[in-house]
Amino acid sequence: MIWIILKIVLFLAAVAGLTLGAEYLLGMEGGIRIALADVEITLGPLQAALGALILLAVLWVILKLAGLLVATLRFVRGDSTAISRYFEQNRKRRGLEALTEGFLALAAGEGELATQKGRKAEKLLENQTLANLLIAQAAQAKGNTALAEVHYRRLLEDDRARFAAVRGLLAQKLDAGDSDKARKLAEKALGLRPNHTETQEILLKLQFQAAEWGPARRTLLEVKRTGNLPKDVFRRRDAVLALQQARSFATEGRADLAGDVAIEASDLSPALVPAAVMAAQTHVARGNARAATNVIKRAWKLQPHPELARAFAAIDEGEAPPERLKRFEKLLSLVDHDEARLTRAELLIGAEDFPAARRALGDLPEKRADQRVLTIMAAIERGEGSDDAVVRGWLARALTAPRGPRWVCGKCQHIHADWAAICANCDSFDTLEWTTPPDSSGPSATGTELLPLIVRAPEPEAQPEPEPEIVTEAVAVATPDPETPPSTEGFDLEAARKRGL
Repeated sequence: MIWIILKIVLFLAAVAGLTLGAEYLLGMEGGIRIALADVEITLGPLQAALGALILLAVLWVILKLAGLLVATLRFVRGDSTAISRYFEQNRKRRGLEALTEGFLALAAGEGELATQKGRKAEKLLENQTLANLLIAQAAQAKGNTALAEVHYRRLLEDDRARFAAVRGLLAQKLDAGDSDKARKLAEKALGLRPNHTETQEILLKLQFQAAEWGPARRTLLEVKRTGNLPKDVFRRRDAVLALQQARSFATEGRADLAGDVAIEASDLSPALVPAAVMAAQTHVARGNARAATNVIKRAWKLQPHPELARAFAAIDEGEAPPERLKRFEKLLSLVDHDEARLTRAELLIGAEDFPAARRALGDLPEKRADQRVLTIMAAIERGEGSDDAVVRGWLARALTAPRGPRWVCGKCQHIHADWAAICANCDSFDTLEWTTPPDSSGPSATGTELLPLIVRAPEPEAQPEPEPEIVTEAVAVATPDPETPPSTEGFDLEAARKRGL
């Protein structure tokens, strides 16, 4: 609206200026006297100005006629396309001007004007590739998807513009939420331009969302071959995809293939905890305890984690507490980490060596007073025969303490109960980290993280025995909803002690 008013004002100002100029010339005295032989012509100021304009127009016409005359002479001399080229050159010049104005209008956000200029260029130019591109992009900017699709499909006929056409159609399908067609278009676009980084990322994201882990691994390999992905990043992402593929195979009942792929994922990225756990479980199922131990040790050195401790305990479930503690020392001594101290304390509680468990914790109750640490302290106090008030004091602190490290998305800080390849909140790939979140709210990390080597899952059809009060209260702390009474059915403390948990 403002631009229209401004144009009207400028037009009126121009008319007023011309009027004042003409009036000024009429009021001037003198003029121009032209003498030619016996003829003398005297022109006033206004007549002289008009004559100059007419002279310029005549000169322009003469130049055009001269060009046409030259083209005619060439035609007479045998150049059969000389005259058509003369007129074609003029059309081409006007068509290129229309294209220029159209793309400038598109960049300025004037979609309607860009479409008009594109249609004009389409009529004037023989090669309509740029005109089709201009109209398609202008229509897409206006939200006219039907018109945009028509002109994008016309571009598919030109080899030079085919990639741009596929990209345009891909953008339309993404905006419409048609993931299946968008994925096929992304595959076609990447086939035309294997080195195009943005298309690579789009295709990978679409394959992640569709859980096409095998095709995603092949796409990732192509990305690496084009040099757009560092080797370490490629190995990590390929490991994550391999782990997801292994889980998919396991769901389909293809246990052997799932195990092989899980071992491959662990080899690609030893620090990927879920891959190491699944690989260790595969080795144990195949009767290769040594290989399982090596996998857990390698992962533990890079990322100590409660799930690794559980997997390490599962390698030999029938050992007594002293033997288990001795076997675990080979794992715990690899790194000086809080997780190693917590695991050692839990094992010592299972062996009923409560003073040693207190020493193993060290300053963790002061430095890292989360629910797991405080619950272990409550178990130690109970084991040493402290008053109920002391035990309840530790448990009361645990109820309001932070939960400790969990799987947190490094991009959006969303907390996950379990590790996943794709963040459930922001759909980012491989962004989950085992770390302490900035707040103390959210779901439990595993549901039994407080005493992972003491509290175990109930055995099928097992008859529960009366549980000690400390176990009931510890499980209550682990319950995500404090208003919901915890269930400890199936927990057998004596059997757990015999097994060395």
